[in-house]
Amino acid sequence: MSEQRVQRVAEAIKEEVSVLLRKELKDPRVGFASVVKVDVSRDMRHARVHVSVLGDEAKQKESLKGLISALGFIRSAVAKRLQLRFAPELEFRLDDSIEHGVRIAKLLNDVREGQPPTKKE
Repeated sequence: MSEQRVQRVAEAIKEEVSVLLRKELKDPRVGFASVVKVDVSRDMRHARVHVSVLGDEAKQKESLKGLISALGFIRSAVAKRLQLRFAPELEFRLDDSIEHGVRIAKLLNDVREGQPPTKKE
């Protein structure tokens, strides 16, 4: 597959999974989850979906369990809507890049104000 096609499919999967999470997934375990990015294998049979979940670590793990239990529904809906020959195997991963960015911003702000950096909790 061409790299451009793989990237287009990854972006389309990201959009469809985002819509499914916002509007159609009814699992109460899945809190406020958003899709950060999707990595698709070159043969487009596997897709790693990176999600960000608001809340503490327990809430994030509970949301991940909800996503994993809805995997079949999400996978078939994505394949049907995108009219893919093969439904890619989806793998959900928690993404902490937003939290990491907030931590860096706080550290930079502390340095600007002359405060010693706080240790990671």
